[in-house]
Amino acid sequence: MINSLKIGNLTWRHLNNPTEEDFEFLKDRFHFHPLDIEDCKSVNQRPKIDIYDDYYFLILHFPNFDRQNKFVKIKEVKIFWGRDYIISIEKNPWGVNELFEEYEERIQNEEEMNIRNSDILLYRILEKLMTESVYLLRKVGLDVELINRELLQEKQVKIIERISVTRKNLILINTIFKPQLRLFHLFETGKVTGFTDDVEYMEDYWGNILDYLQKVWDMTEDYEELIEGLSMTFDSMQTNKTNETMKILTLVSTIILPLTFITGLYGMNVTLPLANYSWAFWALMGFMAVVAAGFYIFFRHKKMM
Repeated sequence: MINSLKIGNLTWRHLNNPTEEDFEFLKDRFHFHPLDIEDCKSVNQRPKIDIYDDYYFLILHFPNFDRQNKFVKIKEVKIFWGRDYIISIEKNPWGVNELFEEYEERIQNEEEMNIRNSDILLYRILEKLMTESVYLLRKVGLDVELINRELLQEKQVKIIERISVTRKNLILINTIFKPQLRLFHLFETGKVTGFTDDVEYMEDYWGNILDYLQKVWDMTEDYEELIEGLSMTFDSMQTNKTNETMKILTLVSTIILPLTFITGLYGMNVTLPLANYSWAFWALMGFMAVVAAGFYIFFRHKKMM
Protein backbone atom coordinates (compact mmCIF):
# COMPACT_ATOMS: atom_id res chain seq x y z
CA MET A 1 0.00 0.00 0.00
CA ILE A 2 1.33 3.43 -1.01
CA ASN A 3 0.65 6.30 1.40
CA SER A 4 1.31 9.81 0.11
CA LEU A 5 2.08 12.99 1.98
CA LYS A 6 2.44 16.46 0.46
CA ILE A 7 4.95 18.73 2.19
CA GLY A 8 5.19 22.01 0.27
CA ASN A 9 6.55 21.15 -3.16
CA LEU A 10 7.67 17.71 -1.96
CA THR A 11 5.82 14.42 -2.09
CA TRP A 12 6.66 11.70 0.39
CA ARG A 13 5.39 8.26 -0.55
CA HIS A 14 5.74 5.50 2.02
CA LEU A 15 5.19 1.80 1.32
CA ASN A 16 4.51 -0.81 3.99
CA ASN A 17 4.68 -4.41 2.77
CA PRO A 18 4.57 -3.36 -0.91
CA THR A 19 2.83 -5.56 -3.46
CA GLU A 20 3.67 -6.32 -7.09
CA GLU A 21 1.20 -3.63 -8.15
CA ASP A 22 3.10 -1.10 -6.02
CA PHE A 23 6.39 -2.00 -7.69
CA GLU A 24 4.82 -1.77 -11.13
CA PHE A 25 3.53 1.71 -10.24
CA LEU A 26 7.03 2.82 -9.20
CA LYS A 27 8.53 1.39 -12.36
CA ASP A 28 5.99 2.97 -14.70
CA ARG A 29 5.61 6.29 -12.87
CA PHE A 30 9.24 7.07 -12.04
CA HIS A 31 11.13 4.80 -14.47
CA PHE A 32 13.46 3.49 -11.81
CA HIS A 33 16.18 1.10 -12.84
CA PRO A 34 14.87 -2.50 -12.99
CA LEU A 35 17.70 -3.68 -10.73
CA ASP A 36 16.59 -1.23 -8.04
CA ILE A 37 13.06 -2.60 -8.26
CA GLU A 38 14.46 -6.12 -7.92
CA ASP A 39 16.42 -5.04 -4.85
CA CYS A 40 13.21 -3.70 -3.34
CA LYS A 41 11.49 -7.05 -3.84
CA SER A 42 14.27 -9.04 -2.16
CA VAL A 43 15.42 -8.89 1.47
CA ASN A 44 18.76 -8.86 3.30
CA GLN A 45 20.48 -6.73 0.69
CA ARG A 46 23.85 -5.20 1.50
CA PRO A 47 23.68 -1.49 2.50
CA LYS A 48 24.50 0.67 -0.50
CA ILE A 49 23.74 3.85 -2.41
CA ASP A 50 23.25 3.87 -6.19
CA ILE A 51 23.78 7.23 -7.87
CA TYR A 52 21.81 8.15 -11.02
CA ASP A 53 21.35 11.39 -12.93
CA ASP A 54 17.91 12.14 -11.53
CA TYR A 55 17.68 10.11 -8.31
CA TYR A 56 19.52 8.14 -5.65
CA PHE A 57 18.64 4.71 -4.36
CA LEU A 58 19.61 3.76 -0.80
CA ILE A 59 19.46 0.49 1.10
CA LEU A 60 20.07 0.98 4.82
CA HIS A 61 20.11 -1.37 7.80
CA PHE A 62 19.21 -0.51 11.38
CA PRO A 63 18.87 -2.63 14.54
CA ASN A 64 15.61 -3.37 16.29
CA PHE A 65 14.56 -5.74 19.07
CA ASP A 66 12.25 -8.67 18.41
CA ARG A 67 8.84 -8.95 20.02
CA GLN A 68 10.33 -10.31 23.25
CA ASN A 69 12.78 -7.36 23.43
CA LYS A 70 15.60 -9.87 23.76
CA PHE A 71 17.37 -10.44 20.45
CA VAL A 72 18.38 -7.74 17.98
CA LYS A 73 17.26 -8.19 14.40
CA ILE A 74 17.92 -6.23 11.20
CA LYS A 75 15.42 -3.70 9.91
CA GLU A 76 15.92 -2.89 6.24
CA VAL A 77 14.86 0.48 4.83
CA LYS A 78 14.94 1.31 1.11
CA ILE A 79 14.68 4.87 -0.12
CA PHE A 80 14.32 6.48 -3.56
CA TRP A 81 15.51 10.06 -3.29
CA GLY A 82 14.64 12.52 -6.04
CA ARG A 83 14.55 16.28 -6.43
CA ASP A 84 10.94 16.72 -5.36
CA TYR A 85 10.10 13.37 -3.81
CA ILE A 86 11.11 10.73 -1.29
CA ILE A 87 9.87 7.15 -1.57
CA SER A 88 10.52 4.99 1.49
CA ILE A 89 9.90 1.25 1.67
CA GLU A 90 9.61 -0.91 4.80
CA LYS A 91 8.62 -4.55 4.97
CA ASN A 92 6.99 -4.00 8.36
CA PRO A 93 5.97 -0.66 9.94
CA TRP A 94 8.76 0.77 12.04
CA GLY A 95 10.70 4.01 12.50
CA VAL A 96 10.04 5.54 9.07
CA ASN A 97 6.34 4.74 9.34
CA GLU A 98 6.24 6.40 12.78
CA LEU A 99 7.81 9.56 11.34
CA PHE A 100 5.41 9.49 8.38
CA GLU A 101 2.40 9.32 10.71
CA GLU A 102 3.86 12.11 12.85
CA TYR A 103 4.27 14.40 9.84
CA GLU A 104 0.80 13.48 8.61
CA GLU A 105 -0.67 14.57 11.92
CA ARG A 106 1.35 17.79 11.94
CA ILE A 107 0.10 18.67 8.45
CA GLN A 108 -3.48 18.04 9.53
CA ASN A 109 -2.89 20.39 12.47
CA GLU A 110 -1.37 22.93 10.04
CA GLU A 111 1.93 23.02 11.94
CA GLU A 112 5.09 24.51 10.43
CA MET A 113 7.27 21.73 8.96
CA ASN A 114 10.39 23.71 7.91
CA ILE A 115 11.29 21.19 5.20
CA ARG A 116 12.45 23.08 2.13
CA ASN A 117 13.73 20.27 -0.08
CA SER A 118 14.07 16.50 -0.36
CA ASP A 119 17.55 16.64 1.17
CA ILE A 120 16.15 17.96 4.46
CA LEU A 121 13.37 15.36 4.42
CA LEU A 122 15.91 12.57 3.89
CA TYR A 123 17.96 13.98 6.76
CA ARG A 124 14.88 13.90 9.04
CA ILE A 125 14.28 10.26 8.15
CA LEU A 126 17.91 9.30 8.79
CA GLU A 127 17.96 11.28 12.03
CA LYS A 128 14.86 9.41 13.23
CA LEU A 129 16.44 6.04 12.44
CA MET A 130 19.77 6.94 14.05
CA THR A 131 18.00 8.21 17.18
CA GLU A 132 16.16 4.88 17.44
CA SER A 133 19.49 3.06 17.05
CA VAL A 134 21.15 5.08 19.83
CA TYR A 135 18.18 4.38 22.11
CA LEU A 136 18.41 0.65 21.38
CA LEU A 137 22.14 0.61 22.03
CA ARG A 138 21.63 2.30 25.39
CA LYS A 139 19.25 -0.52 26.32
CA VAL A 140 21.98 -2.98 25.41
CA GLY A 141 24.31 -0.96 27.64
CA LEU A 142 21.84 -1.38 30.51
CA ASP A 143 22.02 -5.15 29.96
CA VAL A 144 25.81 -4.95 30.24
CA GLU A 145 25.48 -2.97 33.48
CA LEU A 146 22.98 -5.51 34.84
CA ILE A 147 25.39 -8.35 34.07
CA ASN A 148 28.10 -6.46 35.94
CA ARG A 149 25.84 -6.14 39.01
CA GLU A 150 24.76 -9.79 38.98
CA LEU A 151 28.25 -11.16 38.43
CA LEU A 152 28.81 -11.92 42.13
CA GLN A 153 25.39 -13.44 42.67
CA GLU A 154 24.62 -17.15 42.65
CA LYS A 155 22.88 -17.13 39.26
CA GLN A 156 25.42 -18.78 36.99
CA VAL A 157 23.00 -20.10 34.38
CA LYS A 158 21.15 -16.76 34.13
CA ILE A 159 24.39 -14.81 33.82
CA ILE A 160 25.74 -17.13 31.12
CA GLU A 161 22.52 -16.64 29.15
CA ARG A 162 22.66 -12.85 29.52
CA ILE A 163 26.29 -12.71 28.43
CA SER A 164 25.60 -14.89 25.39
CA VAL A 165 22.53 -12.87 24.30
CA THR A 166 24.23 -9.50 24.81
CA ARG A 167 27.37 -10.61 22.96
CA LYS A 168 25.24 -11.88 20.05
CA ASN A 169 23.34 -8.57 19.90
CA LEU A 170 26.53 -6.51 19.90
CA ILE A 171 28.07 -8.59 17.14
CA LEU A 172 24.95 -8.09 15.00
CA ILE A 173 24.91 -4.32 15.66
CA ASN A 174 28.57 -4.23 14.66
CA THR A 175 27.85 -5.98 11.37
CA ILE A 176 24.93 -3.61 10.71
CA PHE A 177 26.83 -0.34 11.06
CA LYS A 178 30.34 -1.24 9.97
CA PRO A 179 29.62 -1.25 6.19
CA GLN A 180 27.51 1.93 6.50
CA LEU A 181 30.35 4.07 7.83
CA ARG A 182 31.85 4.15 4.36
CA LEU A 183 28.43 4.85 2.83
CA PHE A 184 27.72 7.92 4.96
CA HIS A 185 31.23 9.24 4.38
CA LEU A 186 30.08 9.77 0.77
CA PHE A 187 27.64 12.40 2.04
CA GLU A 188 30.16 14.31 4.12
CA THR A 189 32.89 14.25 1.47
CA GLY A 190 30.54 15.64 -1.17
CA LYS A 191 30.45 12.61 -3.46
CA VAL A 192 26.70 12.55 -2.82
CA THR A 193 25.62 16.12 -3.47
CA GLY A 194 21.85 15.74 -3.24
CA PHE A 195 19.46 18.13 -4.95
CA THR A 196 19.79 21.37 -3.00
CA ASP A 197 21.54 24.34 -4.57
CA ASP A 198 23.34 25.10 -1.32
CA VAL A 199 25.57 22.03 -0.94
CA GLU A 200 27.59 23.56 1.89
CA TYR A 201 24.38 24.12 3.85
CA MET A 202 23.69 20.37 3.85
CA GLU A 203 27.23 19.39 4.84
CA ASP A 204 26.48 20.13 8.50
CA TYR A 205 23.37 17.95 8.34
CA TRP A 206 25.21 15.02 6.76
CA GLY A 207 28.00 15.54 9.28
CA ASN A 208 25.45 15.23 12.08
CA ILE A 209 24.25 11.88 10.70
CA LEU A 210 27.85 10.72 10.52
CA ASP A 211 28.33 11.84 14.13
CA TYR A 212 25.35 9.70 15.12
CA LEU A 213 26.85 6.76 13.29
CA GLN A 214 30.27 7.29 14.84
CA LYS A 215 28.66 7.53 18.28
CA VAL A 216 26.84 4.23 17.74
CA TRP A 217 30.05 2.65 16.49
CA ASP A 218 32.05 3.85 19.50
CA MET A 219 29.35 2.73 21.95
CA THR A 220 29.24 -0.69 20.29
CA GLU A 221 33.01 -1.12 20.56
CA ASP A 222 32.98 -0.03 24.21
CA TYR A 223 30.18 -2.43 25.11
CA GLU A 224 31.91 -5.25 23.23
CA GLU A 225 35.07 -4.70 25.28
CA LEU A 226 33.03 -4.56 28.49
CA ILE A 227 31.08 -7.74 27.78
CA GLU A 228 34.30 -9.51 26.80
CA GLY A 229 35.91 -8.43 30.07
CA LEU A 230 32.85 -9.48 32.08
CA SER A 231 32.83 -12.83 30.31
CA MET A 232 36.49 -13.43 31.15
CA THR A 233 35.87 -12.35 34.76
CA PHE A 234 32.91 -14.70 35.05
CA ASP A 235 34.93 -17.59 33.59
CA SER A 236 37.75 -16.88 36.06
CA MET A 237 35.31 -16.82 38.96
CA GLN A 238 33.78 -20.13 37.91
CA THR A 239 37.23 -21.68 37.48
CA ASN A 240 38.24 -20.43 40.93
CA LYS A 241 35.06 -21.88 42.47
CA THR A 242 35.78 -25.21 40.80
CA ASN A 243 39.35 -25.17 42.07
CA GLU A 244 38.18 -24.38 45.61
CA THR A 245 35.69 -27.24 45.46
CA MET A 246 38.35 -29.65 44.18
CA LYS A 247 40.75 -28.50 46.90
CA ILE A 248 38.20 -29.17 49.65
CA LEU A 249 37.41 -32.59 48.21
CA THR A 250 41.13 -33.39 48.00
CA LEU A 251 41.72 -32.38 51.63
CA VAL A 252 38.76 -34.43 52.80
CA SER A 253 40.04 -37.41 50.82
CA THR A 254 43.49 -36.94 52.36
CA ILE A 255 42.01 -37.01 55.88
CA ILE A 256 39.81 -40.03 55.16
CA LEU A 257 42.55 -42.05 53.43
CA PRO A 258 44.49 -43.14 56.60
CA LEU A 259 41.21 -43.75 58.43
CA THR A 260 40.06 -45.95 55.60
CA PHE A 261 43.35 -47.84 55.75
CA ILE A 262 42.99 -48.49 59.50
CA THR A 263 39.37 -49.66 59.23
CA GLY A 264 40.24 -51.82 56.25
CA LEU A 265 43.21 -53.33 58.11
CA TYR A 266 41.14 -54.28 61.13
CA GLY A 267 38.44 -55.62 58.88
CA MET A 268 40.72 -58.42 57.73
CA ASN A 269 39.89 -61.93 58.96
CA VAL A 270 43.25 -62.41 60.73
CA THR A 271 44.52 -61.97 64.28
CA LEU A 272 45.62 -58.39 64.89
CA PRO A 273 47.01 -56.61 67.97
CA LEU A 274 44.36 -55.60 70.54
CA ALA A 275 41.73 -57.57 68.61
CA ASN A 276 40.78 -59.62 71.69
CA TYR A 277 40.25 -56.65 74.02
CA SER A 278 36.78 -55.19 74.54
CA TRP A 279 38.07 -51.63 74.67
CA ALA A 280 39.97 -52.01 71.37
CA PHE A 281 37.09 -50.55 69.33
CA TRP A 282 36.98 -47.33 71.33
CA ALA A 283 40.77 -47.11 71.31
CA LEU A 284 40.79 -47.33 67.51
CA MET A 285 38.01 -44.72 67.28
CA GLY A 286 39.99 -42.39 69.51
CA PHE A 287 43.17 -42.96 67.51
CA MET A 288 41.39 -42.20 64.23
CA ALA A 289 39.89 -39.04 65.77
CA VAL A 290 43.36 -37.91 66.77
CA VAL A 291 44.68 -38.62 63.25
CA ALA A 292 41.79 -36.68 61.66
CA ALA A 293 42.26 -33.76 64.08
CA GLY A 294 46.01 -33.80 63.39
CA PHE A 295 45.47 -33.52 59.64
CA TYR A 296 42.92 -30.77 60.16
CA ILE A 297 45.27 -28.75 62.39
CA PHE A 298 48.11 -29.25 59.91
CA PHE A 299 46.04 -28.01 56.95
CA ARG A 300 44.80 -25.04 58.94
CA HIS A 301 48.35 -24.20 59.97
CA LYS A 302 49.46 -24.31 56.33
CA LYS A 303 46.40 -22.17 55.42
CA MET A 304 45.18 -24.83 53.05
CA MET A 305 41.67 -24.70 54.51
